Amino acid sequence: MQNSDAMALSAALLAVAGDLVQRIHDGVAARGFTDIRPAHGFAFARLAPDGATATELAAHLGVTKQAAGQLVDEIVRKGYAERRPHPEDARARLVVLTERGWSCTRAADAAAAEVVSGWAGLLGEAEVRALLDRLARLAPHGPIRPAW
Repeated sequence: MQNSDAMALSAALLAVAGDLVQRIHDGVAARGFTDIRPAHGFAFARLAPDGATATELAAHLGVTKQAAGQLVDEIVRKGYAERRPHPEDARARLVVLTERGWSCTRAADAAAAEVVSGWAGLLGEAEVRALLDRLARLAPHGPIRPAW
């Protein structure tokens, strides 16, 4: 593969990823969740299903503990999450999604399904399944971090 082809592929993947994040965010906002940012969705992905500490969330997002703490403060204040005593560590607090947080997560799932359905309409169902298979083989293992 030529360098120019590699750059074109890189640019296309980044454009698709950016468009996907924006369209999911727009879909979530259209469903009434207008007070969140895309970074919140990356945090919600780590908090579901069993919650996480702020330290675990910081590692997932690739940010400092202080930045994760600020994000937690924000989503708690907005009613998307709550802090609870950690069941195994009396010194730690577990951050879990509230029903509002779960509703927002379901809205994001629905918005993502709409985007992927559009891809299937354009490429065909088999091509989208093949794309999923190929990208799953290339994707790094570990958390999906926002592009800050």
